[in-house]
Amino acid sequence: MHKIPESVLVVIHTAELEVLLIERADKPGFWQSVTGSLDAHDEPLIETARRELFEETGIVADGERIRLVDWHLSNIYEIYPTWRHRYAPGVTHNTEHVFSVCVPRDIPVILSPREHLRYAWLPYLEAADRCFSSSNAEAILQLPRHVRND
Repeated sequence: MHKIPESVLVVIHTAELEVLLIERADKPGFWQSVTGSLDAHDEPLIETARRELFEETGIVADGERIRLVDWHLSNIYEIYPTWRHRYAPGVTHNTEHVFSVCVPRDIPVILSPREHLRYAWLPYLEAADRCFSSSNAEAILQLPRHVRND
């Protein structure tokens, strides 16, 4: 089964703009926010974001205390050649939808060991510098503007 070339990016942050980054297990040294593809073409984006947030960090977006925010921002980017085998033949680009979630700094983080090795809380500028993905870094740099608008 091929991955659907539509995904979410969830920037996890505190009110003080510290950002949670996670290191990929399949590419040590590659740091990122939560990402993940739709499981089905009709899966609502907010549900994809909620599912991926929980699967990758153990954080539950309950809609009250922990609330996902849809930035209504999409990025289209070229899929890295090393990961194209996951998609149908000829698929080279992905559409990524950006979300954020503000959490307490002391929230428990439980990583999926098959996906991620470790995590780090970083000031947002440092987090943007550490991301391997340019769209992830750009989203983190936009975080102060979106937090003010929440």
